[in-house]
Amino acid sequence: MDKHFLHHLSSILTTHWHTPVDIHNYSAVSGGDINEAAIIETSRGPWFLKRNHSSYAMMFEKEFNALNLLKSTNTLKVPAPLLYGSYQQYTYLLMEYLPKGHAGPQSVYWLAEGLAALHKTTHEQFGLGEDNYIGTIVQQNTWKSSWAAFYAENRILPLVRQLVDMRHFGTKEIRWADALAVRLAELFPLESPALLHGDLWAGNYMFMGNGDPVIYDPAVYYGHREMDIAMTLLFGGFEAAFYQRYQEIFPLAADWRQRVLLCQLYPLLVHAILFGGHYVGQSADILAQYA
Repeated sequence: MDKHFLHHLSSILTTHWHTPVDIHNYSAVSGGDINEAAIIETSRGPWFLKRNHSSYAMMFEKEFNALNLLKSTNTLKVPAPLLYGSYQQYTYLLMEYLPKGHAGPQSVYWLAEGLAALHKTTHEQFGLGEDNYIGTIVQQNTWKSSWAAFYAENRILPLVRQLVDMRHFGTKEIRWADALAVRLAELFPLESPALLHGDLWAGNYMFMGNGDPVIYDPAVYYGHREMDIAMTLLFGGFEAAFYQRYQEIFPLAADWRQRVLLCQLYPLLVHAILFGGHYVGQSADILAQYA
């Protein structure tokens, strides 16, 4: 990380706190597919930095807003966002640095309890007051009165069209997607809109030293809560105790497992756009199954 960028951060932090802030060190953090990440050691303590190219300038503003929204629910802990900005060819987000620890005997139960509480945060409609991002893909959040309309018009159909434009999909997949859109109202049980993390797989949560769960990298909106649950199952799943405890607090419809693939269609479409490969075939198979 070049010294000019670090000097810029020092200046921005000095302005933010109205007192001189020095940067002592930074340590790159690996593991992200989308952004650069680092721990920034300052005279005001450590902070977590995410950085990307300025072409994604809006992405960190939306993440800043999403973290604040999740924080306002007082359910699951999130890294408190500090500020976002741009410098030369970069855009960045600074947030609270939370050291990773290990799960305690109650940690997975606390994660389930926190997610259930988050899902009880509701709204009159499905959507959000602004579009945001999942990965680097714009996530449409136009308000809809029904989950079926939202999932079809803001999730499935726009991404299928993108895959057609990329020549991964063709007329067959469009036909399947249109047929599925018509059926969504009969496939999903009626539920109130729930505030979702939106991208809750195993890489987007951790436990702190005291065992408290932390969630991060959100793609928030008010949606059907089975979407978050299905996402937890996409890449290996969480511990069985997590699902047991969630069901005790906020039971899902008895047949929720029959819709896991249907809910996973959206993140698989996202992965098909971002990474191609086998995700294209997986997405097409689900479209064909439900069409």
